[in-house]
Amino acid sequence: MIERKKEMGRDRVSRLVSWGHWFAFFNGFLAMIVGVRYIETVGAPESWIGWGFLAISTLGHFSFLAFIVYLVVLFPITLLLPYSKILRGLAAFAATLGLCILLYDTLIYDDYGLHLSPFVFDIAWADLNALLQGTSYIVTPLGIIILELTAANYLWKRIEKIRKSNYGPKVVLVIGLCFVSSHLIHIWADAADITEITRLDDAYPLSYPATARSFMESHGIEKSSKAQDPSKLQPSLNYPISPLQCSADPELNILMIAIDGFRADLVDKETMPFLYEYGRHNHEFKQHLSGGNMHNSGMFSLLYGLQGSYIAASDLSYRSPVFTQELAKQGYTLARFAPETSNIEPLAIYQDMTSHIQPLTNGVADADIQSIDSFNQWRMQQDKPWFALLNLQSPDSYDTPIGFLGIETVKPSTPLKPAQKVLFNQYRQSLNFVDKQLQKLIERLPASTFVMVTGVSGKVFTGDNDNQRGNLSPANVHVPLIIHWPGMEYDKKVTYPSSHYGVVPTLMTQLLDCTNKASDYSAGRNILQPQSENWTYIGDNLVFGIYQEDEITVIDRHGKYRIYNRDYSKRLRNKKISAPELIQVMREGRRFYNH
Repeated sequence: MIERKKEMGRDRVSRLVSWGHWFAFFNGFLAMIVGVRYIETVGAPESWIGWGFLAISTLGHFSFLAFIVYLVVLFPITLLLPYSKILRGLAAFAATLGLCILLYDTLIYDDYGLHLSPFVFDIAWADLNALLQGTSYIVTPLGIIILELTAANYLWKRIEKIRKSNYGPKVVLVIGLCFVSSHLIHIWADAADITEITRLDDAYPLSYPATARSFMESHGIEKSSKAQDPSKLQPSLNYPISPLQCSADPELNILMIAIDGFRADLVDKETMPFLYEYGRHNHEFKQHLSGGNMHNSGMFSLLYGLQGSYIAASDLSYRSPVFTQELAKQGYTLARFAPETSNIEPLAIYQDMTSHIQPLTNGVADADIQSIDSFNQWRMQQDKPWFALLNLQSPDSYDTPIGFLGIETVKPSTPLKPAQKVLFNQYRQSLNFVDKQLQKLIERLPASTFVMVTGVSGKVFTGDNDNQRGNLSPANVHVPLIIHWPGMEYDKKVTYPSSHYGVVPTLMTQLLDCTNKASDYSAGRNILQPQSENWTYIGDNLVFGIYQEDEITVIDRHGKYRIYNRDYSKRLRNKKISAPELIQVMREGRRFYNH
């Protein structure tokens, strides 16, 4: 009798375990249906290779997730409480909870481009009303729980028939092959740079596809460097969102002078007397921020007008700024004058311009002089409206030409270390050199020239490039902006906040007569009017800061953040991140992907 009871108990547990596996498979199938929402966000594949990989990875991934949930949650209960009614109810509840979390994750991924984590959940909780609209958040869980209870009972009543059909091993084999094959295919795709496959890496939650990169590098095998035709890559950006509608009759020449390492607080009478007076008699923006603290991110925000999180978008390897595209379309001759610069990102940023690049053989200051001379020669040869980007880099390197007689040293207005004092005064010499060059340059320009002088980034007094990259203080991003508009008289200072993101919209609407909304092609707004946004994004896709009225939040790519006061002098250790502003930042970082 005792043996009979033990045998019946083992049989009951065996039936429950078998039922649990089929119930997990059913929920894996439901999870695949929910997973379609992720594909709507990242975009469907365009080739049979992409569709094939997507099919087997979806089947393998969601089936595996469902089985893990069963193994962790239901299997222990099966052994402790082997009663079908209890287990079916708990299983239906657990499956409903899991699918609701998955649905919530699809909403967050579509809106923010991130999957659920403690950090993301904390932010999304503040935005719950916007994410959960209508009554679907009530109706959907009720519908799922009814479906789960029905499926649980249906499978239990037919479990013996299902077991006798002997389909179980075949299903396990197919799912196992799909799971293993998806990882093997991804290893090949990663090694061969098959973007159609690798772009799906982060599409699904808890997805960690195997790669061959580290293995190949450790064995001295070079990754395939075969370039892919950009036109065959899956488009990732819709930029601009709507076709541009512009109708200008080019009359003005446009000169944009962008200076690397250009602090706003040192455009004064003693250091830069010419530019100081020039600013007083033109449109001078006193609270202007660059979009970055390095050359690439600063130039990206100035010419593209896009948030720095887009800087590594694959499309921008071959898609130039809409601003320079439109200039070329309207008949402007475009040229760029600059010293040699390595590692330009994105690759297409200067694509519409003829580049006149000067070697650094005799230093950066000498290259700046040659750039200005080259521009003057080029300008004299033009017989139609032109656009010129003149990039000067002396201040960023503290450089002056041999024999330059500068200005006397002064005491810094803020306390500095001895080494920083030396850099501070050498920096002033470099600014004074640039000021003299600007005077000779601007005074010779034709009257019909629109002139803009600004900084690519600010400057902190350090020789450590890593320190400068991580420093998002006002000293490193607060730059001058002075605009001379022929035919307009200005004698005022603009004291409301502005940024590089607003430069392109201003030029597009005021000079090129574009009627599109600025949001069609930029993250900024016309800087001739105060902005409604109470935050500014500073940085790139790796490290960025959110500038607000009273604080600066610095965030790295792992989600770790630090909050400082407005002048960056004190870290606010007990302050929590401002969720509404971060949500807006994340949405802006997805906006050109979502349309």
